[in-house]
Amino acid sequence: MSDIDMIRAAAARIKGHARRTPLLSSPFLDRIAGRRVWVKPECLQHTGSFKYRGGYAAVSALDDATRARGVLAFSSGNHAQGVALAAAQHGVPSVIIMPSDAPALKIANTRALGAEVVLYDRAGGESREEIGEALEAARGLTLIRPYDEPQVIAGQGTAGLEIAEDAAEMGIRRADVLVCCGGGGFTSGIALALEADAPGLRARPCEPEDFDDTARSLASGRIERNARTSGGLCDAIITPQPGEITFPILQRLCGPGLAVSDEEALRAMALAWGRLKLVAEPGGAVALAAALFRADQIEGDDVIVTISGGNVDADIFQRALSRYGSLDT
Repeated sequence: MSDIDMIRAAAARIKGHARRTPLLSSPFLDRIAGRRVWVKPECLQHTGSFKYRGGYAAVSALDDATRARGVLAFSSGNHAQGVALAAAQHGVPSVIIMPSDAPALKIANTRALGAEVVLYDRAGGESREEIGEALEAARGLTLIRPYDEPQVIAGQGTAGLEIAEDAAEMGIRRADVLVCCGGGGFTSGIALALEADAPGLRARPCEPEDFDDTARSLASGRIERNARTSGGLCDAIITPQPGEITFPILQRLCGPGLAVSDEEALRAMALAWGRLKLVAEPGGAVALAAALFRADQIEGDDVIVTISGGNVDADIFQRALSRYGSLDT
């Protein structure tokens, strides 16, 4: 199980590699939310996503002999790119299993980072786990899971250390920290860091309405599955269910989950661009959408949100701007 010591060790390993992202603000966003909104733009992280933190933390934690044989990951794109870049920086091979319907940009970027990409048909019932097991056995690769992996959680938790430090400098003692959530690696890592360094800040998972397995799991007290595992706009954070490792952390430390519509995610993308000049992908914008359009479910004068990724295909970004690009949105 990940803990604060693992997070601090991961922070030491990624120092000088991962970018430290700031907390940004806009009076226009504050006005919509009815409180101060602080945005942590992990869309500015290497590979355009927080996933680089976990990828680098996990690859760097392997012993030399294991790492040299290469690493394996499965991902719709952001974890793929994070692991691919981390592997390249360590001079080791990487194989990434990606769904064939993943955004074209993410597939292209993963290949450009030097990874071997293996595509599978998730809608047709192909199993990435079975493909991965065969590759592990045949090539001696080490699987780095996208969220249910202690070192990945620890790497994602380094963002929480930064949030805690920056919030203290700004005098923010109590606030909800809204985190874009799929399997829960980012949310659980941040929650562990906040528990140690900023106990007045509370992590809350944010999801798309049709894929709100974490919110439902927190409400019921047991792991709930999504009826569908593909087909949503917010591909980056669509997972079958919370992780076996992440859920106990989420259950112990997080507040209730928040869910937003796809249209609200698109509107938040347009506002992030118009007011902060940030490019967010739909799944990366759900926390900002929750802060802006679920304000009645949030308490306090401040709210901190993550924009977890910015790897969006041009047509989706254009859709967001064409519908909601007016500055009075």
